Amino acid sequence: MFPDRLKYAIIKPLHKNDDRCGVSTYSPVSLITSFSKIFETGMQRQIVKHLTNHNILSSEQYGSILVLKMDNATYKLTTEILNAMNNKQLVGGIFCDLEKAFDCVTHDILLSKLKFYGISDKDLALYQSYRDNRHCRITIYSDSKNSNKISNWAKVRNGVPQGSVLGPLLFLLYVNDLPKIINKTSAPITFADDTSILFAYFNPVDLNKNIHIVFMTLNKWLRANQLSLNFNKTNYVHFTTKRNMSVNLKIDFNNNFINSSSYTKFLGVTVNSTLSWNNHIDLLMKKLKYSLLYN
Repeated sequence: MFPDRLKYAIIKPLHKNDDRCGVSTYSPVSLITSFSKIFETGMQRQIVKHLTNHNILSSEQYGSILVLKMDNATYKLTTEILNAMNNKQLVGGIFCDLEKAFDCVTHDILLSKLKFYGISDKDLALYQSYRDNRHCRITIYSDSKNSNKISNWAKVRNGVPQGSVLGPLLFLLYVNDLPKIINKTSAPITFADDTSILFAYFNPVDLNKNIHIVFMTLNKWLRANQLSLNFNKTNYVHFTTKRNMSVNLKIDFNNNFINSSSYTKFLGVTVNSTLSWNNHIDLLMKKLKYSLLYN
């Protein structure tokens, strides 16, 4: 049993963008007790041993607690693209943005997946206890009154505890089966909730056909697991050399279209359609210039 007194979290909104009036421009930062993290560390060591012994975590998941290497994911992405170009193949990538992924994890589905991966009996009861009866409240600091505004305690019905030790690992297990359903016709590269899918084919007909099949399969899996894509932030990039013409595709699911772009963000790196890194250098120079002027 996981102690109930360790299931309370304080949520503080962290500002991300210029607009301070929009709720979506803030990220929720969850603060939990230190003793809870000690308890979770013991649970984590036990489950990591189980995952390692039985080789459970997907090899396409680079955000694993056993790996945690963004460089490996970036290297895999660029290598796959360059190999396809060298083989005279058409290559494109869908770069997915999941909406509030960590907060939308359904507890019953998570528990069923833990059971599927061999966590049973008292171990499963511990994770059920860890999941149930969690509460949080929000605190916002007011500059004008020099005090905190605090909400009432509310029960948490979905999601994994952010700011916790176990939360990221539980999310990895929640999405662990996704790469397996699409890796036969594409090359998925995932890092926690960042999912990118590469396609390489010799003719545009096969490229178009398989992109639409995989995109439909992806969205059906997301719906079955109570997750969803942010279509406004999900991009398709067609990679090509400067000498070749790009292939324009219209990719949608239930008439929700994703954007075609000449560049996209991948784990903090701006990748463009020719892998020239010009866009990444330009954005980096703007950030450095801003830092020099205002710091």
